[in-house]
Amino acid sequence: QVQLVESGGGLVQAGGSLRLSCAASGSIFSINAMGWYRQAPGKQRELVATITSGGRSNYADSVKGRFTISRDNAKNTVYLEMNNLKPEDTAVYYCNAIYGSALVASWGQGTQVTVSS
Repeated sequence: QVQLVESGGGLVQAGGSLRLSCAASGSIFSINAMGWYRQAPGKQRELVATITSGGRSNYADSVKGRFTISRDNAKNTVYLEMNNLKPEDTAVYYCNAIYGSALVASWGQGTQVTVSS
């Protein structure tokens, strides 16, 4: 199993920046990809960005050019650098890992990001 712990959320003004961190533990050698998703009140959870074990990244159109996902394999940590934040970025952000041959999904507990206008 893989356990995930997020940190780094908070309150920021529009145009500001935040960096989220997600530390993985457990069967980290079996992780295929990690990513960030978010869920705003009354909305479905949506993909923000993903990164494979080989370093290939993918972004939602709404965050391209503003957010950057990266990973530090030595620390078993994935980061989400968020710049030029907008009020519509307000949501609970969840870290996700896909691991094992069965492609099992593991989720963190979520961290709140609030962007004020």
